[in-house]
Amino acid sequence: MLHSRRIPGFGSGPPRPDGPSKETEAMQIPLDGATRVHYIVGDPIAQVKSPGGVTADFHQAGLNAVVVPAHVVPTDLAAWAAGVSLARNVDGIIVTVPHKFAFHALCATASERATFLGAVNTLRRNADGSWHGDMFDGLGYVRAMALKGCDVAGRRVLLVGAGGAGSAIAHAVVMAGAAQLVIHDESDSRRDTLVARLAVLGRGEVLASRTGRPAAAGFDIALNATPMGMQAGDPLPFSLEGAGADTFVGCVVTQPSVPPVIAQARALGCETSTGADMFAQVRELMVAFLRGQDTP
Repeated sequence: MLHSRRIPGFGSGPPRPDGPSKETEAMQIPLDGATRVHYIVGDPIAQVKSPGGVTADFHQAGLNAVVVPAHVVPTDLAAWAAGVSLARNVDGIIVTVPHKFAFHALCATASERATFLGAVNTLRRNADGSWHGDMFDGLGYVRAMALKGCDVAGRRVLLVGAGGAGSAIAHAVVMAGAAQLVIHDESDSRRDTLVARLAVLGRGEVLASRTGRPAAAGFDIALNATPMGMQAGDPLPFSLEGAGADTFVGCVVTQPSVPPVIAQARALGCETSTGADMFAQVRELMVAFLRGQDTP
């Protein structure tokens, strides 16, 4: 049974500043009454690259499906989701900042990983029309690091950010066998809650960083899971003083493509992984999920 809650009308947002993606420019994408619709929802939304990339993946797989961006503020999220659920040609929702925790509560079912985190980034329909969610940010980032030659197992890891993406990355890092994970977040309560939950898993040492500003020195891997680096003038998420070529540095920021922390890490000779590297892996996992395939 689909939800029946009504949603008030809303106007369209501003045009996307960066135009169509390279994938959609390179393809002729059919659009007709049989097209299956997926949304990507966030606040803001203009920065995301998913609509073109995931649409291209659908069409390369022979599916008549598109991804449409939706700019929805948190106070309107439940009403928007209820309204979208009424459309029987809407098969999936991709979730971005800041809705990953809120959307978990709107799912009827979720994967074990998403249930542990209390967050989702991709939803597909159950047979009864309700939503089933999963979370791929963490698994995608660990896979991206592995492709750059960085094996998390047995390593000391610093993670800055305990939000939706940060929580997922923390969980994936612990599940991948890190010897120690130290988490820093501007919210002490959010950090401590995540540390306590991960510690229950009994996989490696999980600690809270209680320093004023974290530093990559002394860690094998340093990861930024915050938006720091998106805006000109943002401080680095952690100090790179004392970090060397044996320190692996990662960042979830996708725009700019090379955020300052990655640029400085590369100047020090560090191996790095960018937000684009992460998203390439996350996108592959999301598309498989939206096509009905589950990833352990």
